Amino acid sequence: MAVVVGVDAGGTASKAVALDEDGTVLGRGAGGPGNPAASGPPAARAVGSALRSALNGLDPANVVAGVVGVAGVSALADPAIARAFAAEWEALGLRCPIPVVGDAVTAFAAGGDWAAGAVLICGTGAVAALVDGLETTRVADGLGWLLGDEGSGLWLGLQAVRRAVRRWDTPLARRVARHSGAADPDELVHWAQALPPFGALAPDVCELADAGDPDAGAIVAEAATRLVATLDELAAPAAPVVLGGGLLVADTPVRRAVLGLLRRPVGTATDPALGAARLARNYAAGTVTAPSRIA
Repeated sequence: MAVVVGVDAGGTASKAVALDEDGTVLGRGAGGPGNPAASGPPAARAVGSALRSALNGLDPANVVAGVVGVAGVSALADPAIARAFAAEWEALGLRCPIPVVGDAVTAFAAGGDWAAGAVLICGTGAVAALVDGLETTRVADGLGWLLGDEGSGLWLGLQAVRRAVRRWDTPLARRVARHSGAADPDELVHWAQALPPFGALAPDVCELADAGDPDAGAIVAEAATRLVATLDELAAPAAPVVLGGGLLVADTPVRRAVLGLLRRPVGTATDPALGAARLARNYAAGTVTAPSRIA
C-alpha cells in the first residue's frame, strides 16, 4: 500500500499526517518544536518523532512521497541542519526524497484546492506569500517585530502597551497593568524595556475588542488594515487567498476585520499537516514539481 506523509513543523510543536493513495488518513502524530531556524539540528528529531507516531503500524518502505512545511526553511542551508534531517529520514527508513518547504506553502494547500494563489498568515508574526505548487514566488513582511510583522499578535500586544502608557485610566491600560504587574506608567516603561513577549497580550486585545472597548477595537481595525496592505504588496489582487495562523484561523476580531476588507475567494488553513500530505500526493503523482531544495 502506497503511503504519503505531511508535516507541519512549527516553533511550538510538529504535527504529522499519513495518507493512503486515496487520501484516507492512516495516522497522525505529534512532536516537539520543529522550526530549524529556532531549534537548530534538534528540530529534525522533533519532526522525526511526529512522523514515527503518524506511521505507527505502517511500513516506512511504503512511503512514496512526503512534504515537510517549516517556518525558517532557509535554515536548511546550514550543513549541520541538513545533515540532521537527512539522518532522520534514514533512521526512519524513508527511501524517497522529502521536500522541505516554507510553512506558507503547506498553509496554502490546507485552505483549498487551488494550484496557486496567496496566503496570509497571522500568529505571533505576520507574513504574506504567493504560492505556486511547492514554491513561494513572492513574500511580503515576515520581517520580525522590530522591522515588520505588522498586524501580528506581537504587534497587537505592543500597540496595547503603547496606548496604555499614554492613557493610563482606560480599560485597556488596566488589562495591560494586570498582565505586566505595573502599578503606574513608569513601571510599565521599565517592564517594556526588558522586551517581554508582547504577543501574550493579543488575547486580551481581542477579548476587549469583542466587548466593544474603543481602544482595543481601534488596534484590531488597524491590524486588519496593515495585514491586508501586506497582502496587497504581493500585487495579485485577483488571486485566491488562504488565511493561516492562530489569529486568522480562529473566530477572532482580527479575522472578522480582515474578511470584511477582502474581495476575493478566501480559504482557511485549518490543518497544515494535512495540507502537506495532500501536496505529497500531488508530488508523487507528478502534478507538482520539486522545489529547489530537498532535504
